[in-house]
Amino acid sequence: MNEEMKAAISKTSDGQPPYPLRQTHERYSHLNGKPEARRVLIHKPKYIITADENREVKVITDRSILIEDGVIKEVFDPNKKKLNLDTLDLIFDASKRGGLAVTPGFVNAHAHPPMYMLRSSLMLEKGEDLEKSLKDMFELEHRMSEDDFTISTIGDLTEEQKNGITTTLSHYAVFQPIEEAAKLVRQNVVNAISAVSNSHPDNTPAYVEKLLKNKDKYFTTIAVAVHTPHKPSGAELKKVAAMVKKYKTLFTTHVAETRKSVAENVAKHGGLTIDTLKKYGLANSRTIISHGVHLTEEEIQTIIKTNIGVVHLPTSNKLHRSGEFRYELFAKAGGVDQIALGTDSVISKNSLDILSEALQARIMHQDTYVIYYETLFKMMTCNGADILHMKDRGRILPGFKADLAFWKVRDRGFIPYDASNPVTIIGNMITHGGRNVRDLMINGEFVISNRKHNLVNETAVLDEIQKHHQALRKQVSHKKQFRAKKVD
Repeated sequence: MNEEMKAAISKTSDGQPPYPLRQTHERYSHLNGKPEARRVLIHKPKYIITADENREVKVITDRSILIEDGVIKEVFDPNKKKLNLDTLDLIFDASKRGGLAVTPGFVNAHAHPPMYMLRSSLMLEKGEDLEKSLKDMFELEHRMSEDDFTISTIGDLTEEQKNGITTTLSHYAVFQPIEEAAKLVRQNVVNAISAVSNSHPDNTPAYVEKLLKNKDKYFTTIAVAVHTPHKPSGAELKKVAAMVKKYKTLFTTHVAETRKSVAENVAKHGGLTIDTLKKYGLANSRTIISHGVHLTEEEIQTIIKTNIGVVHLPTSNKLHRSGEFRYELFAKAGGVDQIALGTDSVISKNSLDILSEALQARIMHQDTYVIYYETLFKMMTCNGADILHMKDRGRILPGFKADLAFWKVRDRGFIPYDASNPVTIIGNMITHGGRNVRDLMINGEFVISNRKHNLVNETAVLDEIQKHHQALRKQVSHKKQFRAKKVD
């Protein structure tokens, strides 16, 4: 990202957020006057909604959360235990004005953040079919610069944060723009880089391995990706499997999204997609597959047996007419804990909102299998964290990272709920959808306060994205005009 763009959008200096955090709002009380807030008390939220150690979803009342160095130290009853205020740096009062509900930060297990600038690109040619629109979109994408990718990723990640998402698996071919954007906005990002790419033909397994060798230097968590298993050769898949094993990293790929991709895999590797992953040593818990619409029952059994992680993308599948994921077969075989949710890119789901994705999953499968709201909640939180091998995220428990989303209870979509059975509030959250967090904490730091981003100027970000988007459109328009004149 160039310095001019960074200066325009960033609220930070030397990597630190601006302090104090809007002290005019009475929920925040800074006690030591220092920028750092090592010990933070979340005082008595109305509800804490989380899966427990046994993966059972609970709605807890009359508890406070003590955070130290970005980790949840204790969840305790404030009526029975008093803290020494001199030991605290920041108190966030979640009890006032009807109270707040606190959930773990949501996990988006499959996304393409650098494509954010391409929102609306499927409408380039009104009335033309999807294949033509996708072709036009790819023409825009291939002309994007490093700065385009960076500002796109900032736009994507900050929109995800506004929707309560604190962890993202990014599947894309570029590395540095995603690294810069994630570091700027503090998002937890698994940066899965394509080892074989149509859009970036210079990408190779050796290129990704070079990143993995230096993985400790980076803010993001490096992982390996291929678009689909039928794109690389068998030799390349063997190299990917060796990297995954050597560096104990993750591997992700689109699987069986269309019937065509299944047929192409058979033609390339002589078998179905999951058989191919197994053949080349990629059928294990470090593999995360997305879509999986046209998996066979036998493939699903193999996925469950080998602990492959699965990302369900119902909105994308519906929009692109790919088919319907066979959730009921996973459920009947005991594999639902391996399934998380993702948003895909903005050309597949215009709003980067995981709550509405949960609702879409419920609606898609209700005729064959009813997915309970508690199960959908786990798909957004602990399931996603677990398949990403982030075992210390996705729950509000001692020892877990302080990734927390705060939601106003006295709000449309929450009320009314059954106060004697407050788990009903989860169904309200999911079915209402389309809501923004009030506050968001990542690794113990408030990234969003009072609905405002603390690290970037959102207006400036949107202006930059629009400017870059229009510049791309002019390039494509100029190219089309040139071709037309040449034909004449």
